Amino acid sequence: MRKIIMYAHGGSGNHGCEAIVRSTADILNGNDLTLISSKPEEDCFYNVDRVCSIIKDRSTALNKKSIDFIKAYLSLKLKKSYVAMDSLWYKEAFSNINKGDVALSIGGDNYCYSNVKKYIMMHDMIKKRGAQTVLWGCSVEPEVTKRDDVAADLARFDLITARETISYDALIKVNPNTKLVSDPAFCLKPRSISLPEGFVAGKTVGINLSPMTIELESSSGIAYDNYKKLISYIIDKTDEQIALIPHVIWDDGDDRKPLIKLYNEFKDTGRVVLVPDNGCCEQKFLISQCSFFVGARTHATIAAYSTGVPTLVLGYSVKAKGIARDLFGTEENYVLPVQNLKSDTDVLDAFIKLYVQRESIHKHLNEIMPEYIEKAKVDINLL
Repeated sequence: MRKIIMYAHGGSGNHGCEAIVRSTADILNGNDLTLISSKPEEDCFYNVDRVCSIIKDRSTALNKKSIDFIKAYLSLKLKKSYVAMDSLWYKEAFSNINKGDVALSIGGDNYCYSNVKKYIMMHDMIKKRGAQTVLWGCSVEPEVTKRDDVAADLARFDLITARETISYDALIKVNPNTKLVSDPAFCLKPRSISLPEGFVAGKTVGINLSPMTIELESSSGIAYDNYKKLISYIIDKTDEQIALIPHVIWDDGDDRKPLIKLYNEFKDTGRVVLVPDNGCCEQKFLISQCSFFVGARTHATIAAYSTGVPTLVLGYSVKAKGIARDLFGTEENYVLPVQNLKSDTDVLDAFIKLYVQRESIHKHLNEIMPEYIEKAKVDINLL
């Protein structure tokens, strides 16, 4: 029986990554699923090992006496190429992939980042083992697809499922086996938990801010200052509570760092709740209980969209724009690029425009979501 292997997974401390694994496992229910992960310990902590087998992606040590190591070392020294050496770290994990298996690259937007050569290398290794390959629920900046090395690699996938139209329009030009879908996390099932003290269902604005977004701002501190203005307005002008909801807790991108700072600014008001870390299903449930959501992490906003919560996205890439365009016909007013922030009231101004429309947005999302969610359900067995 052929296996389905999910790879290019960074770990479940990013609950967007966790959401993709869980929802993919649900979509492909009944198949033999294996996850190749950078951080298996994180996945086990969040009980992802209950939905699939998990193996570590990189070996802990290399055999420096092997022929492969010697060849890789010579390539590094003589050709200044790291590819052969890097591939040795993944050789053991990828030995679990055999001819006829299906390998899903589930990183979502991995082809958008500077280390794209790593993913080309991994794809090449898997292809050499005779597996069919799928770039699963992805977003790719259109300009990146024009790079010769990237275009050649994308063309080798047996199937690409693009999660929004902007990426689809670019990818179909380099690989005709591209299908427009929804992000698999739209299918993720929320798991009910007790609401934190001070979190009032239907009367709480959820807020998410990420260090990655802050790093991309055009003026130092402007994203944080915008969130301060937003929270002050909600406290002064509405009767809503505010829930600060983290969605990634990795050391190098921990949402809790800016959120704790915001909490300390407003905790004495009694109107702000700092939500603790939970798994993606629990965080989705809490987000679903919000009256409105302002988010920076893509999969936090997907949790909101898919449960009918009106949402303002502080975006930074094609995925935010593309998903909003497919849901609403335009990204204008629904996505505010962090790079475009000029004033400390930009987020507040955008929030006010959507907040007054929240009932019609909620109705629209509820009407379109059943069909939109169905688009995520791709049958890999047809390959």
